[in-house]
Amino acid sequence: MFRTSLLATAALIGGVAIGAFAFRPELVKAQSSNQPASTDSNTYEQLNLFGEVFERIRSSYVEPVKDDDLVESAINGMLSGLDPHSSYMNAKEYADMQIQTKGEFGGLGIEVTMQDGLIKVVSPMDDTPAAKAGIQPGDLISHIDGDPVLGLTLNQAVDKMRGEVGSSITLTVIRGNQDPFEVTMKRAVITLKSVRWEMEPNNIGYVRITSFSEQTDSGLKNAIGAIKSATKGNLTGLVLDLRNNPGGLLDQAIAVSDDFLDKGEIVSTRGRNPDDGQRWNAEAGDLLDGKPVVVLINGGSASASEIVSGALQDHHRAILMGTKSFGKGSVQSIIPIPNHGAIRLTTARYYTPSGRSIQAKGIDPDIMVEPAKIETVDDTGKHEADLRGALANPDNNAGNNGGNNGNNQSNNNQPNNNGQNGAQNPPPNGQQNAQPEANTPPVNAQPGQNVSPSKPHVGSEKEAITDPTKDYQLARALDLLQGLALVKTGEATGSAN
Repeated sequence: MFRTSLLATAALIGGVAIGAFAFRPELVKAQSSNQPASTDSNTYEQLNLFGEVFERIRSSYVEPVKDDDLVESAINGMLSGLDPHSSYMNAKEYADMQIQTKGEFGGLGIEVTMQDGLIKVVSPMDDTPAAKAGIQPGDLISHIDGDPVLGLTLNQAVDKMRGEVGSSITLTVIRGNQDPFEVTMKRAVITLKSVRWEMEPNNIGYVRITSFSEQTDSGLKNAIGAIKSATKGNLTGLVLDLRNNPGGLLDQAIAVSDDFLDKGEIVSTRGRNPDDGQRWNAEAGDLLDGKPVVVLINGGSASASEIVSGALQDHHRAILMGTKSFGKGSVQSIIPIPNHGAIRLTTARYYTPSGRSIQAKGIDPDIMVEPAKIETVDDTGKHEADLRGALANPDNNAGNNGGNNGNNQSNNNQPNNNGQNGAQNPPPNGQQNAQPEANTPPVNAQPGQNVSPSKPHVGSEKEAITDPTKDYQLARALDLLQGLALVKTGEATGSAN
């Protein structure tokens, strides 16, 4: 078996040139047995054309050119002309890729592809120089240290952005309709920690998967185990955050999907040869025992992220929320060339359980939620308790032995037994001295606001990795899970009655 990797982009800055790929040493030899002998003389004429152009360049170009460079450029041009994800890696680049796929490398921490001759950012990786510098999905990089990237191949641009850890690099960024601006960063060692988790209010778990590496599935199982322990078995639901996740290993995407499914197809791949098609199915065992799941996706969610999202959506196991995903539905094979490098060649498309291909289409969320800023609106209007002569709440006057029937006009505005002036001056939020239960949100709480701000942070990191007051999509996901829990509680109460 070979390992298949599905990444959205054609390069990982400071690391390995990537794509959705599978190591395919068995394809080193040309599979001539599967191809009929060509009798088309046009093929040989085209090869003769290549030879003539090659000789003209060698003899007439203004400066001497190495034969190896010409051949390598020709091969790379042949592959890159097929699609954005096929390319050639020379021996050095191939060796770098093999070393850097171990999960640690030096660089900036952004996944990129090519667009109109410029470098396009697919997504920055969490806690990397790029993320800290504010690089965003969709940004275009036009210059590297003042040198234009136009005319460079993707691998050449990646190589220019690599460097010694701690050294500085300046990128010229084009963002939307804004004027180009420069961003200076220091290269750092990029360590891939693909799974992080923490507890949100109301016993809701949150898991962030940044990429699908070798340790992702085990990391997810550990995270869910820790969340179950933290909730003492009273888990409300889970938010699975796949935003800005460019993908990774196919077997890890399958394993993560299987963690939430009991049965059914997860994904299938189909190549040029119908006999090469493969299909993967889930095995029994849902780590959450059917608890509700909300998956957050956006334009930076690609490839392996889309496999997980598509599987859970097609099986109605999770609600997808956010914006449309990236739309990369192809698989690349890494085919070593002995004594040289390797080619990265698109060899298959993948399909979700319902048989849909998301190539160049992406996955539409079940609930579209655009990124937005949450702004507090001053709600200082009058309430019933503010009206003169308003009846007091009988629950708050239970100890008054009937008292004044809650009408503050009959007590000459003297304080009642609750220490209130009738109903004129309730405590903040109109709580009338009633203490909220542990998991009841305070009145006027912002969506996703912590119920108990003094409650210690519980999670995989030393500090909180989320802030629902600033992350509108996450706040909506938390509200949805809490609403589902309330409905379920109401149904259970109604059945008991």
